[in-house]
Amino acid sequence: MIGTIGMFFARAARRYLPDAFIFAVILTIVTFILGMAVEGASFVDMASYFGDGLWSFLGFSMQMVLILVTGSALATSRPVSRLLRAIAKTARTPGQAVVLATLMMIVGCWLNWGFGLIISALLARELAKRVRGIHYPLLVASAYSGFIVWHAGFSGSIPLKIAGADEIMERFAGGVTVPASQTIFAWQNILLVLVFLCTLPFINRLMHPRCEHDIVPMDPGLDGDDHGVPVDAGGELTPAMRLERSRVLTAAIVAFCITYIVIYFGRGGTVTLNIVIFIFLTLGLMLHQTPIRYVRAVNEAVRTCGGIVLQFPFYAGIMGMMMKSGLAVTLSQIFVGISTGRTLPFFTYLSAGIVNFFVPSGGGQWAVQGPIMIPAAKALGVPYATTAMAIAWGDAWTNLVQPFWALPLLAVAGLRIRDIMGYTAVVMLYAGVITSLFMLFVF
Repeated sequence: MIGTIGMFFARAARRYLPDAFIFAVILTIVTFILGMAVEGASFVDMASYFGDGLWSFLGFSMQMVLILVTGSALATSRPVSRLLRAIAKTARTPGQAVVLATLMMIVGCWLNWGFGLIISALLARELAKRVRGIHYPLLVASAYSGFIVWHAGFSGSIPLKIAGADEIMERFAGGVTVPASQTIFAWQNILLVLVFLCTLPFINRLMHPRCEHDIVPMDPGLDGDDHGVPVDAGGELTPAMRLERSRVLTAAIVAFCITYIVIYFGRGGTVTLNIVIFIFLTLGLMLHQTPIRYVRAVNEAVRTCGGIVLQFPFYAGIMGMMMKSGLAVTLSQIFVGISTGRTLPFFTYLSAGIVNFFVPSGGGQWAVQGPIMIPAAKALGVPYATTAMAIAWGDAWTNLVQPFWALPLLAVAGLRIRDIMGYTAVVMLYAGVITSLFMLFVF
């Protein structure tokens, strides 16, 4: 039954789903119209809100790009590449390959979402080369489905933001900080991650086509082994080339970085976006060994950020319209108005899933909903950590059908959003039921 549903959604997505950028443009137009129809804003007002918001995410978008780039550079290092080949050899059937790709994404994204996105795409390519009869779009979709846990891990932007000095918590919660022990490492959060770790691989496996004519193999043009990172050229070494290949320079920088990391946590520093980026930068330099190898890996990783760089301003503009027109407040208050202390996490989760279509950024989601949900949590006696994680899980939930964050993975995998979205829609329905139950009875 799940396989039939998966094929139905997959065919519908291939036929009707446009490019991810078109999706952003359509959402911009829809938000523009809703602002005028629901909030009574004028055409000029909405245009102003859009233009004013267009550049509001520059700082945060740079953090997101750096998480992606440093995670990608780490994933394409030689030790990690050799490890991926060894892991891919353990799968002998299409079902095993789908399970393995899903598990890799869940574990990778829990550690770092940028790392998980790229490493799972690279593993999918390795699996597609080695396993006969694999349906490549489902394999890549299975990998992306593991993105559901990204906000529950080390690089989740909402739990990391409230773990440090955060403007929203300062303004609405009296400057209270929420340590990662109450969010990322809370037993409820870890249990939900484990549920997905144990069940999602088999949901994806059930969607693999049984008929041979439904199976789409990987494009032979992607059958390469270097993952796009150039190797060092031979020939005579000039002084400049010797510096570029100097392991001493890399070792010195890595030593400085490790010293800082030890000092940072020794002084009681918490896990934040910046320190996560710093750790993955350090690991990437360490594994690439020479400066020029890391430069090349970063240059290659930046190529996968094109869709994000193009679309982020549009979503910042959408966020500007949502906030300044009052749409975000209206939507969130609808759910707050029908909530009790028990149901607030559930309705916060649902509202976050809806808002995520218009603001597919954890930081943006927090900026939109935090000022509404945190006062509601305070009034109803709901822990701040629970409310924040409800927003975080809602944001991650509808990412499965919001193409924004699939772009880096698709760039590496060589597919389009319409190739995988039908399968991830099935996973979204399943994940929505499981997470909703957690929000009602566990968190």
